This record gives sequence, structure tokens and C-alpha cells, in this order.
Amino acid sequence: SSVQLSASAFAQITMEDGGVITLELYADVAPITVSNFIKLAKDGVYDGTIFHRVIKDFMIQGGDPTGTGYGDPSLDTITGEFSANGVNNTISHKRGVISMARSQDMNSASSQFFICDADSPHLDGQYAAFGYVLKGMNVVDYIADNAVVQDANGTVAPSDQPVIEKIEVVEK
Repeated sequence: SSVQLSASAFAQITMEDGGVITLELYADVAPITVSNFIKLAKDGVYDGTIFHRVIKDFMIQGGDPTGTGYGDPSLDTITGEFSANGVNNTISHKRGVISMARSQDMNSASSQFFICDADSPHLDGQYAAFGYVLKGMNVVDYIADNAVVQDANGTVAPSDQPVIEKIEVVEK
């Protein structure tokens, strides 16, 4: 039985190379996460950031202003909206889902997000999924297929990091 989700907003990730990923965001499922993502996008936090962690057939991760994966300590952290943290999040980590990255701390997410390149149900209940790619999975696949992976953590080589030019949000 699939839950009917109603998009509360749409976001467009424009890559420096011209690729566009269009997302629908579900504030009814993850209100804190969606409002944090929208605020960061509107504040320009994502402009010029990279997909710093790319693991083909798993996910592409970006949104860190430092470009390292360690995150910007000046950014606020948010409550993790997933079942392991007591929140009923009904979005499964299927191919095309956008979700928040975090450290071991369940309430440590700030700006980093990932887009699933493959179904990853093992992440359900552990990470705050908050949207879905409407258009542009070809761009996600292109990044997953072409980023030059540097190490076992999936961190891409600095010379070939896919750059996010900007993320724009349209609220319904």
C-alpha cells in the first residue's frame, strides 16, 4: 500500500554544466527537513557547492559548504525526521528519493543531502527522506557514472567534482 504524498514545494537543482534536477518536497511528511532545505536554498548556502560523495548504484551526496563532508559548524542542526528518532516518515529510500545526510547523532543533519541512485531500503527509518526527483534522474545517473571517485568513502577527486550552480525553490 503506497501512501499518496502531496508536494508542498518544488526545488530545481541547476548544475554548473547545465544539468537540471527537479524535486518535489513533502512538508507533510518531513516539515522541519523541508523548511530547513528551503531556507538554505533561499539563503544561497548551496550555490557553488559540490557533490562531494558519489557512490555509483547507491547515492550522490552534496550540500556541504566546506566541500569536505565534515559540514559547516556554523549551520544549525535539525531534528531527524525518521522512525528511529520517533517520527513517522513514510517515504521509502527508493531510487530518486532525496534524504538528509547526518553523523551518528540522530539530530545532526544540517545542509548535506543525498539523492538515491538505487533503491536503498536499508536506510528507511534511519534517515530523513523528504522528497523525490520528478525530472532529471538522467543527471543523477550522469553524476554517479562520471564523478571520479578518490577513496573508499566515495569522496570524489577535487578536479572533477560536479558543481551545483544554484538551488531554486517554488513553494505551492
